[in-house]
Amino acid sequence: MAKAALVTVHGMGETQRGYAKPMLTALQRRMGDAFTRVDTRTVYYQHILQDNEQEVWKRVNSASKVHYDDLRKFLLFGFGDAAGLENRKEDDCSTYELAQAEIARALLSVCEQNGRATPVVLLAHSLGCQVLSSYLYDAQKARKRVPVRAGIWRDIDQASLGFAGRVLNEAEKRFISGGTCTGMLTTGCNIPMFVAAHQGMTIIPIDKPTPGFHWLNLYDPDDVLGWPLQPLSPGYSSLVQDRAINSGQGAVDWILKSWNPASHNSYWTDDEVLDPLAEMLASQLPR
Repeated sequence: MAKAALVTVHGMGETQRGYAKPMLTALQRRMGDAFTRVDTRTVYYQHILQDNEQEVWKRVNSASKVHYDDLRKFLLFGFGDAAGLENRKEDDCSTYELAQAEIARALLSVCEQNGRATPVVLLAHSLGCQVLSSYLYDAQKARKRVPVRAGIWRDIDQASLGFAGRVLNEAEKRFISGGTCTGMLTTGCNIPMFVAAHQGMTIIPIDKPTPGFHWLNLYDPDDVLGWPLQPLSPGYSSLVQDRAINSGQGAVDWILKSWNPASHNSYWTDDEVLDPLAEMLASQLPR
């Protein structure tokens, strides 16, 4: 039985199921034997969106001549993901709801495997930061018995029949709502792009799931899709610690100064991300 858990959520664009493997390998090297006491789960929601995006790309690419194929494909999949998750999200079985079910399934698996008191650290990238933040925000509203408009927390008992095959008990509901989450690390976060049109008074972050909860947001100033969060509102300012990093490519970093998908997707193998992540996990392990 593990003593802590790491749950990851991927970002925008075409993503494979093994997206977290390079990061987990590097993290294991850093943490050594301590890593054996960390349970890991990778949330994957790209399959909900990918088939349609691939079909559109195939049609455009075969019927016309466009330049910058890699960048265009990244933007098509990336903004297709964002639009798909927000479009008609109040509908039953919307992509918003299905993505939330994947997060709940991962957290429930941790609870079943390791116990309902297991401390959880969350790691999210890019669009995954918005997906995860919305999940926690909805969960916290539902736990306060405030009506939720969309997603699994609109009716968690009904939704759990789908992702768990049964109605969850209260301890399990608390756990999958983030009730034991002690830390969250976000990279290349897009949340400002989703709230920019909102009035300032409505830009409200999640509550601290636990008293010692720490949210560290890492962004590269050269990454146009990675943003600081503290300036968004007083709530974000008091909740989040922003840290600017250089998630570059070492000797070839100068080549990448003009933004491209590689500069957005290089965070998780960077020392400036792996070091605080390892520290966050180690702090949850018994001495």
